[in-house]
Amino acid sequence: MRAWIAAVGWAGIGAVCLGAGPQAADLNLKSGQAVAFLGDSITQQGVRPGGYVSLVGAGLKAAGYDVTIIGAGISGHKSDNMLERVDRDVIGKKPDWMLLSCGVNDVGHGPRGVPLDAYKTNIAAIVGKAQAAGIRVMILTATVLSENLESEGNRKLSAYNEFLRSLAKEKGCLLADLNADFRTLLQAKMSPENLLTTDGVHMNERGNQVMARGVLRAFGLDEAQMGRVEEAWLDLPGTCDWSPSL
Repeated sequence: MRAWIAAVGWAGIGAVCLGAGPQAADLNLKSGQAVAFLGDSITQQGVRPGGYVSLVGAGLKAAGYDVTIIGAGISGHKSDNMLERVDRDVIGKKPDWMLLSCGVNDVGHGPRGVPLDAYKTNIAAIVGKAQAAGIRVMILTATVLSENLESEGNRKLSAYNEFLRSLAKEKGCLLADLNADFRTLLQAKMSPENLLTTDGVHMNERGNQVMARGVLRAFGLDEAQMGRVEEAWLDLPGTCDWSPSL
């Protein structure tokens, strides 16, 4: 594992996520604010100890931001489901931030999924509703549908992620490009066994940490803050010692 981390070059992970240190201050991320996570089963599981949502909350606290976390992930949900409930599960709770993670089920459910054109309409509407309510938005690109990056699902998912990147730029949202982070790591993995997921989709301990790092860097945490985050995570249940120091 040490050699693998060295080969990847950890400093590059999360660098695509608008990771300039001053951005957190510029964007008025303050203690006392509330951060809502809208998503599917990955986000629903993410509120558990060691999950990416919990790690983001603990990481922000370690970096000096004491925020309230609102979990709004429901297993199996797609963009149409999230659009139907965003008023109730996010906007009605009056958070300062909404983090949107959506796309894995829209593609992965096949014929029961959501075609790209409808997905674009749904996601744009979700973002528009949040911004109209004065909620700042961070868009998370969808991770993977298999650790085989050449799978049909991952090839189809790429168009959905390209839309998310363009929408984030168009609407002035923060972007946590988790798909790019996952691809960087999976392209360098040295074993056919799952590295970041339990089943090709849902996160294991390492996958949750990669997601959380991407989100925190998108918020603008600098290297000194991330160092405090890594130290704080070591004391949490459900996390493994898998850090840049390995």
